[in-house]
Amino acid sequence: MKFRPDIEGLRAVAVMLVVAAHARIDFLAGGFIGVDVFFVLSGYLITGLLVQELTTHGRIDLPRFYARRFRRLFPSLLVVIAISSLLGQQLLAIGEQPGQALAAASAIVWLSNFYFSFSELDYFSAGAEGNLFLHTWSLGVEEQFYLIWPALLILLATAGRPDSGQANPGRLRRALPVITVLGLLVSIVWTALDPLPAYYLLPTRVWQFALGALVYLHFGGQTPPAVAPGLLRPAGWLGLAAILAAALLFDGQSGYPGFLAALPSVGAAVVLASGAHLSRSGVGWLLSRAPMQAIGRVSYVWYLWHWPVLLLGAAVLDASRLEVRAGLALLALLLAALTHVLIEAPLRDARRHPLPVRAVLAGTMLTMFITSGLALNWHEDSLQEAGNAQQQPYEQARLDAPVIYAMGCDDWFHADTVKACEFGTGKAGKTAVVLGDSIGLQWFPAFESVFVPRDWRLLVLTKSSCPMVDEPIFYARIGRRYEECERWRANALQAIAQLHPDMVILGSTYTYDFSESQWREGTARLLTPLAAAAGRVYLLRSTPVLPFDAPSCLAPRGWLYQQIPDQDRCAAALRDPRHDDVDRWIRSAAAAFSNVKVVDMSDAVCPGGVCRAQQHGMVAFRDTQHLSAGFARSLSDDLARRLNPDAAGL
Repeated sequence: MKFRPDIEGLRAVAVMLVVAAHARIDFLAGGFIGVDVFFVLSGYLITGLLVQELTTHGRIDLPRFYARRFRRLFPSLLVVIAISSLLGQQLLAIGEQPGQALAAASAIVWLSNFYFSFSELDYFSAGAEGNLFLHTWSLGVEEQFYLIWPALLILLATAGRPDSGQANPGRLRRALPVITVLGLLVSIVWTALDPLPAYYLLPTRVWQFALGALVYLHFGGQTPPAVAPGLLRPAGWLGLAAILAAALLFDGQSGYPGFLAALPSVGAAVVLASGAHLSRSGVGWLLSRAPMQAIGRVSYVWYLWHWPVLLLGAAVLDASRLEVRAGLALLALLLAALTHVLIEAPLRDARRHPLPVRAVLAGTMLTMFITSGLALNWHEDSLQEAGNAQQQPYEQARLDAPVIYAMGCDDWFHADTVKACEFGTGKAGKTAVVLGDSIGLQWFPAFESVFVPRDWRLLVLTKSSCPMVDEPIFYARIGRRYEECERWRANALQAIAQLHPDMVILGSTYTYDFSESQWREGTARLLTPLAAAAGRVYLLRSTPVLPFDAPSCLAPRGWLYQQIPDQDRCAAALRDPRHDDVDRWIRSAAAAFSNVKVVDMSDAVCPGGVCRAQQHGMVAFRDTQHLSAGFARSLSDDLARRLNPDAAGL
């Protein structure tokens, strides 16, 4: 196909948006839509290549097509996965490595989207966002598209007679709108029903490739423009504006892809249509500038490098600082440029470096088999090493959660039923109810030590990731509004109103994405029935979030990690403006009630304003934010003194 500089520039836009989002540039949180732009681009380019071959030769040479794809994509992928895996073994804690190894094994065979889609979702396990190969899910989607698309085009263009030697692109023009519309409907419905696989799997994305294919059939090649040329120039600018608007307006608090993906996808399609006949004017002029061409040229390898560089950099640097993340993104760009010069560009030029098709296919398959086997061997080795005596204290700390989770007191997002777990004796003279998410209930071992020996009845009502704020919440981890939380919270308030307990203690994390008014008003709405039903109500201030995973930070790591100067990397200053803001807003809501008080344990958790992964000879946090059960229990006397003036003598 004829080179189009506007397409190279559009690649640059897409990859810069993705990198900006992953580098946590706040106003570009929706930059993940760059992947949608890539999908539309792939649909356009691949369909163009295949249709040209069909119309010219009446057939598609499938082995040659796949050999070209492998030659174009696989070597750079192999290099990035290999180097990232080797560095991961050196820089990451051993407990993090088994999941990394499985993801590497799936990424090398372009199946990581299935791995991330169907990995067991466990509340206290590390999220996929900490995996070095998470970004390869989109490469899996593309390769699966390459696998089915040529066969589909052959069937559609030859009316099911691929040996006829004749192809009719008109059939494609009639079929592709149907595929596009049906695919979008599938995406909308699937996103609403089951957001996690909807995000990662091809069936909800195929309409974006089909959209790109439609643009090629109506605007690409030698086809006269389907609309008046005078409309193409402003349309191109509008298309680019739609892409940028999606990046600015969207964030992780929206169900995606669904109907929202139409904005960047249609925007990319319009830019492609405009550039098909105005590749160096209108928006094509901007996209054809030298900096855009340079970035577009290395967009694939920059995409490959940026995510592992950001994560591995965060393992040794303070990635809470924007300048550090920006520097890591630029380092990934430098690695991309080197990879392009040394690997990608030479291997892409098949005329200068001819290789037999069979050799490319066989060599790629053999390399996939060997390297995925090596990744699985890494998985087994890391599991064995995690069980050795040196690693066990830190692996056990990660599992040191309150007993209430093993007892099934928390249904998480699976149900809205209120399960009250009871401790102490039913004949106790007084009743205390603890209500909250996993941050509020991380204090359960201390609650148990405070109330049960003093002959109190202790009731636990908990739902993880459910804020103690009367506001709806979009839960990014399940990809939808957390309706179970809202219903459970209402049911829990009714249950407490019927109990009339002597004391209610509630708490949740400060990291929920609520505005100031939502924190103030939502907290007040929750406190109103509680203050009326209970003798005393205590609001626990949230504990801080560490910029590192405590057990991983403390655990022994590889030789390379040990060479990095240790500047007390497992300690962090207690300074988070958001933490202080939320505390102030909650206190203002509590001030309206005479029997409500805020309890702040920050000075006990982080003495001297410094939060340490290890205190008093024990691991204090079992991840980045939850206290270990043993450490929480060690603070029970301190907590008892703060609950109210007579708490210690209950």
